[in-house]
Amino acid sequence: MATRNRRRRFKKSSIKTFGFFLIFSAIVWVLVQFSKTYTQVIEVPVNYLNVPLDKSISEERPDHVDLQLQDNGFSIYYYKIFNPKLDIDLSEATESDKNLIYSIENHITVIEQQLKVTLEDSRIIQDEIVIPFQFKKEKMLKIISNVEVSYAVGYSADEPLQLVPDSVKVSGPEEVIAKLSSIPTLKKKLENVNSDLDGSVQLDTTGYGELSFYENSIRYTQEVEKFTEGKAEIPVEVINVPDNLNLAYFPKSVVVYYQVNLEEFEKVGASDFSIVCDYKSVKEGDDYMIAQIKTKPKFVNNIRLNERRIQFVIKR
Repeated sequence: MATRNRRRRFKKSSIKTFGFFLIFSAIVWVLVQFSKTYTQVIEVPVNYLNVPLDKSISEERPDHVDLQLQDNGFSIYYYKIFNPKLDIDLSEATESDKNLIYSIENHITVIEQQLKVTLEDSRIIQDEIVIPFQFKKEKMLKIISNVEVSYAVGYSADEPLQLVPDSVKVSGPEEVIAKLSSIPTLKKKLENVNSDLDGSVQLDTTGYGELSFYENSIRYTQEVEKFTEGKAEIPVEVINVPDNLNLAYFPKSVVVYYQVNLEEFEKVGASDFSIVCDYKSVKEGDDYMIAQIKTKPKFVNNIRLNERRIQFVIKR
């Protein structure tokens, strides 16, 4: 019985020893093989940066360069697994017959730094990268503000929000640009404003990836001032009444409420306003007219009337 147990222990020990040396030999073989120098061509994807704003590069542009790599197996395995990309700065390319030419030889140092190789034993097979392009069309688009301003109580502005600049130059495919006349800003809310505005807002270029914008953000400005509310009673004038019609209407006057810059409050008087009703605008069956503000000072805003419906009767 003891002899049989010794045989089993011997067999288990022998198998473990054999397995260890087998694995060890395999590791040594792999290390030896990977330490050898190999030559292999690897496709390195390219990414184009700084495309000139007046040009659109063709979809048929090269999407990779061929790197003939002469290095040990570890480096080659690294390239196959991690597949590094090469950034091509087109602002450093030359232009020739509707092609942008990027010289490999002139940018060896940049390429070596990006790919982490030395291009002495290894090399990029292409001497240059040729990128076809088309000239873009250019156009000025009006900028539409999406900046919403809510003023603090007692504050307002005489002039609307100013955009600087109020238009932007864009370039892109002619069929896209031809359909555009304006571009909006992103939405922005400014609340409880009680001082002058001076800020920036981005253009909303969502869905316009084919276009190049010479400006991506703009400034907005506005002078905000202290305002007060005033009111004045203004007589109502009825126009376009037929000569043979005896018209009676009421009320004969309405109260106009308005906001005005505190410094200009004393400049506003009832005579600066006029309220009219146009009899021609009355619909058949109606017994009222709509009062309209005909004239007002330019520097007042937020005008409202206490009564817009002017009742009337026709006397026989």
